Amino acid sequence: MRVLALLLAAAALGGCGLHPLYGGSSGSTVAATMRSIAVGPIQGQSGWLVRNKLIDRLGQPESGAAAYRLDVTLDDNITAFGLRSDRAATQERRTLRARYQLVDTRNGMVVLDATAGSDAGIDIVSSEYATVAAEQTALENLSDIVADQIAARIGLYAARTAPRHGAPK
Repeated sequence: MRVLALLLAAAALGGCGLHPLYGGSSGSTVAATMRSIAVGPIQGQSGWLVRNKLIDRLGQPESGAAAYRLDVTLDDNITAFGLRSDRAATQERRTLRARYQLVDTRNGMVVLDATAGSDAGIDIVSSEYATVAAEQTALENLSDIVADQIAARIGLYAARTAPRHGAPK
């Protein structure tokens, strides 16, 4: 009975219209669009981390072949909370927020304007080195998450604007 239910579910999924975002792998129009994006410089250490992660995910356009430019502005904030009786903080929250715009380089028009972000909790311990190391690790993890969010949103944009197979161009 379970096997039959599984087969019916698999058959239903085939007709639901779902398809992979990067269908056709590196030759797909989505992948080609993502490779045509030049990631602009981003301020600060968090900017360096996010920019490198975005380049890893999107790829780099061939020299002078960028159809789009990605402009990113970051807000990296650490807030202390969880005060003890001596007014010393016991925890921190590190927040990384990004506002990004995808700009069509042919006409300067912003085609995508969105935000991404995440946060992480950090325990403050007696060792200052351990606390700084935890803050750095949190920043690296948050940079990964924010870059993933930006790349996914750009992938959706590319999939929605890509010409359909069989559709007039």
